[in-house]
Amino acid sequence: MSTQEQLGTQERLVRSTQELLWERGYVGTSPKAILERAGVGQGSMYHHFSGKSDLALAAIRRTAEGMKETAEECLSAPGTAYDRVAAYLQRERKVLRGCPIGRMTQDRDVVQSPELRAPLDEMFGWLQGRITEVLAEGQRRGELAAGPDPAALAAAVAAVVQGGYVLARAADDTAPFDAAVRGVLTLLAAQVTADTAGAVDALGTTETADAPRTGTTD
Repeated sequence: MSTQEQLGTQERLVRSTQELLWERGYVGTSPKAILERAGVGQGSMYHHFSGKSDLALAAIRRTAEGMKETAEECLSAPGTAYDRVAAYLQRERKVLRGCPIGRMTQDRDVVQSPELRAPLDEMFGWLQGRITEVLAEGQRRGELAAGPDPAALAAAVAAVVQGGYVLARAADDTAPFDAAVRGVLTLLAAQVTADTAGAVDALGTTETADAPRTGTTD
């Protein structure tokens, strides 16, 4: 019996919707496709959810929660502020599939729905705030120069990741994403103080900067 078959009906519906939203976006994900992917009947879907929008909301929330957990693992890990932000930027991603949450912002139906858009706003707001905290902590500890605004730097980091996804998908190549990450790491490395400068190389990247960006996360 497959893993999908072992899961409960509601869980299969949510997971299948997560996959389809990432692959096709909201507009391209039909209730029929969800039912086929989950291997359940229409009655089962409407027993647990009021419709596509309700199910999509559950799936988007689940995806956002998973992304937050993955990012937090990097941002709360041991090391300097630079190390932790670098770990987030360099973690494994399926770059050519794009960001599963960022992709939702490209769907007009999602953006125009306050309910569906809320998890996106919350996720990006949390991420930028969390990176701001890490950078501000680095400044307080003397790891990073005290001048730059941590919130502005955090906004740049978040924007580089999302922009990197778009550039990589447009080129059908992960190279633009990797170049964008190296660029922002170089900018961050310039803020590293003399006491911690030995932790980064002349390019402002760690030893894993060129690691392949493939894996099971976004």
